[in-house]
Amino acid sequence: MKNFKDKVAAITGAGSGMGRELAVELAARGCHLALSDVNDAGLAETARLVEPTGVRVTHAHVDVADQKAVFAWADQVAMDHGKVNLIFNNAGVALGASVDGMAYSDLEWLMNINFWGVVHGTKAFLPHLKAAGDGHVINTSSVFGLVGVPSQSAYNAAKFAVRGFTESLRMELDMEHCGVSATSVHPGGIKTNIAKAARLDPSVKQLGLDEHNATAKFEKNFITTANKAARVILRGVERNQRRVLIGPDAHVIDWMARLMPSGYQRLVTLFSRLSMGPDSQSAGKAADHG
Repeated sequence: MKNFKDKVAAITGAGSGMGRELAVELAARGCHLALSDVNDAGLAETARLVEPTGVRVTHAHVDVADQKAVFAWADQVAMDHGKVNLIFNNAGVALGASVDGMAYSDLEWLMNINFWGVVHGTKAFLPHLKAAGDGHVINTSSVFGLVGVPSQSAYNAAKFAVRGFTESLRMELDMEHCGVSATSVHPGGIKTNIAKAARLDPSVKQLGLDEHNATAKFEKNFITTANKAARVILRGVERNQRRVLIGPDAHVIDWMARLMPSGYQRLVTLFSRLSMGPDSQSAGKAADHG
């Protein structure tokens, strides 16, 4: 897919962050859009932003964890637009918790969105992409799909699963010669709302992390804008890349995992304590009162 003009792209999680920026970039390139999110206000704002480009835009409230809803949306998109060429399975949530302290309900919540949402979106749209004869599946994994991180076991599990699922899909599509391809996307720290909206379990305190502000502190390390991420993703689709790394931190983490497939864990443990641990001043006060 060398260009996006007059193509039709479906995007989940389009109400903010990378989903919104993908919509803006695609619309500027003449691509028609089918947008979804559970954030109705954000979704409406994204639709408003792309309207001046003149492309056709439809949007729907869709919970990607709901298999029937995703399949119904895919069929509706194909009906409304006449075809579908791209599905960006972008919607995602975050959770900070230790394995020992994590509630099963939180684990299931995250997996239903971050992994099963990708599966539902892929399987629902794949027949439509094949029917178009010119399609691409773009699944958002993470750098946490390349390395494990303390307090992120659920997120790691989902994103590693997305990576394996998408790599297997890509090989199957190559073998089928059906005109459809697939790309696994691995963003580093992207300046979006995912960290702000993350669930943070008190169990992270067991790991020496700040039980109140761990995600906010970690967010300070995010260095890539959502718009930059969107442009990198689209360039990867144009080049039919199997994997797209986003941000200099993603490239560093990828090489770290390659060069030190087990040794990297000590470095990540140290970084986690330094970046997400209690402030030295508050830690000192806690010690004084201990």
